[in-house]
Amino acid sequence: MQGLNPPQREAIRYLDGPLLVLAGAGSGKTRVITEKIAYLIGEVGIAPAHVTAITFTNKAAREMKERVARRVGERASEVNISTFHALGAKFLRMEAKAAGLKPGFSILDASDTAALFAELMKDADKARLKLVQQRISLWKNALLGPDDVSPLDDLEADAARVYAEYERMLHAYQAVDFDDLIMKPVRLLEQDEEVAQRWRQRIWHLLVDEYQDTNRCQNRLMRLLTGERAAFTAVGDDDQSIYAWRGADVDNLRQLAADYPRLKVIKLEQNYRSTTRILKAANSVIRHNPKLFEKKLWSDKGHGDMIRVMACRDDQHEAEWVITRLMAHRFETRGRWRDYAILYRGNHQARLFEQQLRAHKVPYVLSGGQSFFDKSEIKDIVSYLRLLANPDDDPAFIRAVTTPKRGIGGTTLEALGQAAGRRHIGLFAAIFAPGIELEIKAPQLAALREFGGFINRMEFRARREPASQVLADLVKAIGYETWLFETLETRDAEARLANVREFVGWLAAKGEEEKKGLLELAQTVALITMLDKRDENLDAVQLATLHAAKGLEFRHVFLVGVEEGNLPHRESIDVGNIEEERRLMYVGITRAQLSLNVSWCLKRKQGKEIVERMPSRFIAEMGDDVRHEGQGAVPSAPTVDKAAGNARLASFKALLKTVP
Repeated sequence: MQGLNPPQREAIRYLDGPLLVLAGAGSGKTRVITEKIAYLIGEVGIAPAHVTAITFTNKAAREMKERVARRVGERASEVNISTFHALGAKFLRMEAKAAGLKPGFSILDASDTAALFAELMKDADKARLKLVQQRISLWKNALLGPDDVSPLDDLEADAARVYAEYERMLHAYQAVDFDDLIMKPVRLLEQDEEVAQRWRQRIWHLLVDEYQDTNRCQNRLMRLLTGERAAFTAVGDDDQSIYAWRGADVDNLRQLAADYPRLKVIKLEQNYRSTTRILKAANSVIRHNPKLFEKKLWSDKGHGDMIRVMACRDDQHEAEWVITRLMAHRFETRGRWRDYAILYRGNHQARLFEQQLRAHKVPYVLSGGQSFFDKSEIKDIVSYLRLLANPDDDPAFIRAVTTPKRGIGGTTLEALGQAAGRRHIGLFAAIFAPGIELEIKAPQLAALREFGGFINRMEFRARREPASQVLADLVKAIGYETWLFETLETRDAEARLANVREFVGWLAAKGEEEKKGLLELAQTVALITMLDKRDENLDAVQLATLHAAKGLEFRHVFLVGVEEGNLPHRESIDVGNIEEERRLMYVGITRAQLSLNVSWCLKRKQGKEIVERMPSRFIAEMGDDVRHEGQGAVPSAPTVDKAAGNARLASFKALLKTVP
C-alpha cells in the first residue's frame, strides 16, 4: 500500500459488498485495480483463477496483465484479465453446446458483417447500409432481439426487416458477431441457472474498469456473473462518459446505487497528472453539467503555466501557429517530440497539421484513424491466408469465395451454410461433402468446387515453396488487380493495389527474414494487426481525436478547432446533447500534464466556402485564469506568473551554456 492515498487504500481493502470507485482523470485508477488484484490474491488468499478483471481495450488488458505480473509474479497468468468481448468469446467457447453453437463457431468482425448486410440489402447505398448495421448493433447492445423492436421510422423499419434475416444467416453459418459475444452469454445466464451458478462459482471477485462506458448488455452481464453476492468493484467516472453514440449508458452508474442499496462509493479526487491551473479549468468546464456524484479534482503539482487560448485568422493560420508554437516550446524546454499532442474533434481536422509537420520535418504519429491492416483490400488478401492456414475459418471462407466475385451469392452461401450446419462441419469442408450435390444447384456447386480446388492447390504449394512466390501467384491467380479496376474508379483502384503490393512485399520479406513458409506466416496472421501498433517510445508528436486520446496523457497538449459547430459538434447542438460534448472537452483538457494551448478560428474553409466561426462556449466555461491571444480574442488581464517566468529564464540560461 506504500505510496497510495487513503481513498485508494480504502478502495483496495473494501470487500464487504459491491463497490463503486469514482475515479477522476489522472487519479490512479489503474493502480487501484492492479493493487486490488494483488491484495485479493496475496492478502485475502483468493486463487488467481477466481479473480476476473474487465477492461475496454486489448491494450488496457495487456498493460494490466503486465502490472499484475510485476506484483504477484507467475500467478498473474491465471488471473482472467480481458475485454468484455474476449470474456464473452471465452464463455461461448466453453458453453457452446448450451448456446446452440458448434465448438468451432466463427466470430465475424465489422467488415465480415458489412458484407452480409450488403448481400441482404443489395439496392441500398453504403450510407444506408452503415446506418442499418449501427441500428441493429445498438438494439443488440440494448438486449433487443428481432421480435422485441418497435420501429419508429423508415430506417428502423428497414433495420427490423433485415435484423431477422441477418440472424437467420448468422445461425446458418454457425457464426456470431461482436455484439453477440455479450448478448448470447447474457441470454444464456438468464435462461440456464446451472450455467449461471457454474460461472458465479468461477468468479469470486469481478473488477470492471471504465464502468461509465458500459452499455445495457455489458451492465447486465456483470450483474448476472456476480449474482446476489455482488462481489464486484466497478471503477468509473461520469465526467468521462463520451461513448453514447456506440451505446454506452452513463445512467448505469446512477442505476448501481438504486440496484444495490449496500453499494459503497469511494471517490478518488487527487490528480497525479496535471497542474492546478489545468485542473481548475477542467473543473470549471464540467461543473456546467448536471452531476451524478459531486467530486472535484485537485493536485499538489503546483499552479503551472498559463493556459493560452489563441484566436486564429483561419484554419491554415491555426495549423501554422500550433506547429510554430510547438517547435519553439520544445526548443525552450529542450523537450522531446513525444511530449506533445495535437487533439481534435474529428479525423478530418488532421490534414493541415500533418502538412505543417511534414513541411518542418517534425516526426508525428496519427491515432484514431484506420489501421493499415483494417483496410478492405488488405483484409481481402488476409482472408485467403487465413483460409489456407485453417479451412474451418468460415468468415475467411465467406470473404475469400466472394472476393473477387465468382458467381457465388448469398442464396448459395446460405444453402451451403445450412448443409454444413446439418453435418456439423465447416463451409469449406461442406463443398466436398457426400450428397451436397442434392442440396446446391450444379452451376453454383461447380464454382464452389473450383474455388475449393484452387485453395487446396495453393495450400499444397504453401507447404513446399517460398512464401514470396506462392503469395505473388495467389494474388495474380484470383485476378485481384483486374477486379479492382473493373469495380472502382481508377484513382481508388491504384491506391488499393499499391497497398496490396506493399503488404505482399512486406509479408514476403518477413518470410525470408524469419525463414518461414506462407502457412507459418498465415497461422500468425491474427497477430499481424499488432505490428501496426506504433512503438509508444517513438519520439514523435501525437495527433489524435479526443475519443482516441482518452486514457492517454501528454506533457503538453494543443486542443484545436474549439469552435461552436465543431466542439460542441453541430449534430449534438441540434439534438441538445451538449453534455457529452462538454465531457469531451473535459477529457481533452485533462490529457495535459504541464501546459495546455487551446485554439479556434475566426474563419474556416468548408468545402469551397469560407465560413465565419465563433469560439466554443466551452472556452468561456474554462474560467478567467487563461490568456486570450490573437485577432478577435477576448482581452485577458495581465497576469504576473513568477514561477513560469523563472523557469523560462533558467531554461534560456541552460541553453546559452550549450552554445559554443
